[in-house]
Amino acid sequence: MSDYSFYLRCLLVTMLTTLRSFKRKARNRKNSFRRFLTKLEKDPPKNLDVLTTDTEKEVWAEINCLACANCCKTMTPTYTPKDLKRISSHFQMTVEQFKDKWLYKERSSGDWMNRNTPCQFLNTKTNLCTIYEIRPADCAGFPHLPKKKMVDYMHVHKQNLEYCPATYRLVERMMEKLKPQI
Repeated sequence: MSDYSFYLRCLLVTMLTTLRSFKRKARNRKNSFRRFLTKLEKDPPKNLDVLTTDTEKEVWAEINCLACANCCKTMTPTYTPKDLKRISSHFQMTVEQFKDKWLYKERSSGDWMNRNTPCQFLNTKTNLCTIYEIRPADCAGFPHLPKKKMVDYMHVHKQNLEYCPATYRLVERMMEKLKPQI
């Protein structure tokens, strides 16, 4: 076995262990985190958006998306018309060919989404996106932490708690910081 193969194997074992422990923690604390977010949504402190921005910077100093890629493994982005044109053109396909090959139209929302998970564009050995430069806008913005107003994205954060260690850590840190206030 080459050094590189050994390195990749060790990296994979570490990633799986980290992801497993994250999922266990998220399952155990999901309800208390959601209650906290609901309280914030109903009665947000005046400095909530500033606090979110500051806390987000701390979170990204701790979290490495490439060690996880859980979003790409378990969720699917929605594809905008611009995404469809850009990505299908990259593959020298028509939008219809691209949709036929990889997507389905969600009945209730009409959104175009991946047929399968993990995402067809995720390299599962390295956790790298093979179309990173042209990825869907939904992927580029994920996990949507620094959106305009935190209260407008509370429902998204509640959903992402179980999928994204960065979202989980953001909420955990905010709970610590706001505990005296809430």
